[in-house]
Amino acid sequence: MADSDAKADLKLYLQGAREALIWKLGGLSEYDIRRPLVPTGTNLLGLIKHAASWEFVYLGDSFGRPSGEPLPWLHADAEPSADMWATADETCSEIIELYRRAWVHSDATIDALALDAPGRVPHWPDHGNEMTLNRILIHVISDTQRHAGHADIIRELIDGKVGLLEGSENMPLSDHHWWESRRSRLENVARQVRRN
Repeated sequence: MADSDAKADLKLYLQGAREALIWKLGGLSEYDIRRPLVPTGTNLLGLIKHAASWEFVYLGDSFGRPSGEPLPWLHADAEPSADMWATADETCSEIIELYRRAWVHSDATIDALALDAPGRVPHWPDHGNEMTLNRILIHVISDTQRHAGHADIIRELIDGKVGLLEGSENMPLSDHHWWESRRSRLENVARQVRRN
């Protein structure tokens, strides 16, 4: 497979994950996109802020291509996981635009370099921080897809909306009653196993 074909495939999967993250915000209030619905505080807007921030690092800084974007939540003196939530002063549109700028910057790196181009991840241990563009790109795709999965669960907890991508939900065409019946059946199976 030619390098350009492999890059096109990798970019396609990365873009799909990026768009899934953004889509999960659709139609929600400022409150709902920031709601921490699990004990770790994971929330939809925070997932996007996190994904944007680390794209700038992995597909920019790691290849000597700094973006110039100020990312104070990644500084050594920032509180832990400050990239995983948006402050009251950071608007949804600002975070989305930050992510879109990260896409442009990352895609420029991908387009400019060969897949075997060497990079160095600054925050990884010295004995394992040298990677190729291909390896780092796979890491970013994997991480973004993982966070899209987190977003799937958070969004379902907020309002029950599910699906893969806008216009391609990839779910059985069933009504609320079917899903509730299925959930009840699965709960019964879990209880049966617990008793055994």
